Amino acid sequence: MAKELKELTKREVNYSQWYNDLVIKADLAEQSAVRGCMVIKPYGYAIWEKMQQQLDKMFKETGHVNAYFPLLIPKSFLSREADHVEGFAKECAVVTHYRLKNSTEGKGVVVDPEAKLEEELIIRPTSETIIWNTYKNWIQSHRDLPILCNQWANVLRWEMRTRMFLRTAEFLWQEGHTAHATKEEALEEAVKMLNVYAEFAEKYMAVPVIRGVKSANERFAGALDTYTIEAMMQDGKALQSGTSHFLGQNFAKAFDVKFLNKNNELEYVWATSWGVSTRLMGALIMTHSDDNGLVLPPQLAPIQVVIVPIYKNAEQLDLISKTIEPIVAELKQYGISVKYDDADNKRPGFKFAEYELKGVPVRLAIGARDIENGTIEVMRRDKLEKSVEQLEGISSFVKKLLDDIQENIFAKALAHREAKTIQVDTYEDFKEKIEEGGFILAHWDGTPETEDKIKEETKATIRCIPLDGDKTPGKCMVTGKPSKQRVIFARSY
Repeated sequence: MAKELKELTKREVNYSQWYNDLVIKADLAEQSAVRGCMVIKPYGYAIWEKMQQQLDKMFKETGHVNAYFPLLIPKSFLSREADHVEGFAKECAVVTHYRLKNSTEGKGVVVDPEAKLEEELIIRPTSETIIWNTYKNWIQSHRDLPILCNQWANVLRWEMRTRMFLRTAEFLWQEGHTAHATKEEALEEAVKMLNVYAEFAEKYMAVPVIRGVKSANERFAGALDTYTIEAMMQDGKALQSGTSHFLGQNFAKAFDVKFLNKNNELEYVWATSWGVSTRLMGALIMTHSDDNGLVLPPQLAPIQVVIVPIYKNAEQLDLISKTIEPIVAELKQYGISVKYDDADNKRPGFKFAEYELKGVPVRLAIGARDIENGTIEVMRRDKLEKSVEQLEGISSFVKKLLDDIQENIFAKALAHREAKTIQVDTYEDFKEKIEEGGFILAHWDGTPETEDKIKEETKATIRCIPLDGDKTPGKCMVTGKPSKQRVIFARSY
């Protein structure tokens, strides 16, 4: 049984299948009866909850409050902002009727043709339009600004090719929508939230990211600028892990949202929107995990420490349980989530394999002989290394070990990204190196035509124009025209 738990496709054999196997076997999610939609299972949702709780705390620390807006959006709203409707039109699910009835021809339940909606409704692919229609009622003067709202919700985008967590028709996310009196305030907000996302990714997910701005081809539909954090997965592909958009006055103009400024003059409001989704779960899996299963950063692991007793009879189990009880209490005082698995329905070997598969950062194993010796076995999931430690002071040892694991998996991911990031100067070299995966820093002339050519010929896109790093100008690798700085190209999810 323990062997069956660990039967994952090897990453080097088929990385995509390894990922799918791991999502299923680690009990994170499964396919649903609705094509393209997933069921997030309790263990997977527990990880998402920890992400959600930490992000929510960070949002509130920066002055944001939560609200909730409707799932259904009048179809006419989408047409108000031209770029926005063009960007989302092909992904929209449309509600046309509001009632079913039994068929008189024996065809079961059918749509009642007499129950057609006067105006069709869109199941939200994103909420800018419904929110800005609402903000019109909330904003009259500069005293009503800024509005700093976020909502935790689900959205629906009719994706044809889906993969659990990475790209599904329905997914969970948060979307912040803010309104400001000045362009400068809105720009500051967009960058601030990008930095919040980057801090969360690196400090809590242990995923190193590059902060940058999207090219015009890749920016959000309806935005003037899209800021992004880009992460590299183990196979060298990029994953867009969070975006923050400077919307300018586009949506304010589309919904006629004006305010009286301090000079008693009417002007349009400035806007941002920003969001991350359950795609972060995919980033977490693909950045750290191995052929044995999940590797979770302690900061986000639902169970940070599991303790497995090794015993032959009830007397030994009772002795172990009494020994472990104060250790469990002390670990909880440190704020560590701990599970003492004394269930007798599984052998210890099965439990070891199961918790390894699920990525529990630290496993402690203890038997009667260990108690006699005053020791306990410690296994750290990130390195799959075992050691024998003293029972006395084990809680303090584990606390430090969890910090070390968090730091180690970040350092490992960062080293991997750095090893697979290169510079190229010619298009010939680019076409050769892109086949090896990774991030390529290259000069680009800034035109969408050149960007389209590269994408068509190599399937690589500009992931971002980095905000930091080398700003040395040069010549475009394709056209030889002037380039302001190197940008990051990669194939992506």
